Amino acid sequence: MKVLVQRVSRAAVRVDGAVVGEIGRGLLVFVGVERGDDGDLADALADKTAHLRIFGDDEGRMNRSLVDVGGEALVVSQFTLAADTRRGRRPSFVAAADPEIADALYLRFAARLESLGPRVETGRFRAMMEVELVNDGPVTLMLDPPRRGEATT
Repeated sequence: MKVLVQRVSRAAVRVDGAVVGEIGRGLLVFVGVERGDDGDLADALADKTAHLRIFGDDEGRMNRSLVDVGGEALVVSQFTLAADTRRGRRPSFVAAADPEIADALYLRFAARLESLGPRVETGRFRAMMEVELVNDGPVTLMLDPPRRGEATT
């Protein structure tokens, strides 16, 4: 599973011109589900997303998390994060999970994140989406999945 987070002042996702998800201050989270990913990984990465200290404290240092600042999250499925671009000029998506599995894990990630406190909005799985954001900082990070047996904290 690949998770790309962007700290935002605001973000929205539209499908066919209609807003399906919108947030204020918080994180825009792109989730790419790969073959072999499971619910434990989705939970671990949602936990990491909620508690990742990338918001400024009173001195401007990145010491506060999404939970600490009462931020919101917009979670968008992005299968292209599973792209292999090492060879040739056309990305290969063979590492992407089958749609049924990907949808279930994407929704599990979003539900777990919401269970930790932030208000969570989502995009629409398998839809052509327009994502609009104001990147705050800018701060953009790819979360590294935990190694087997390793804690995420």
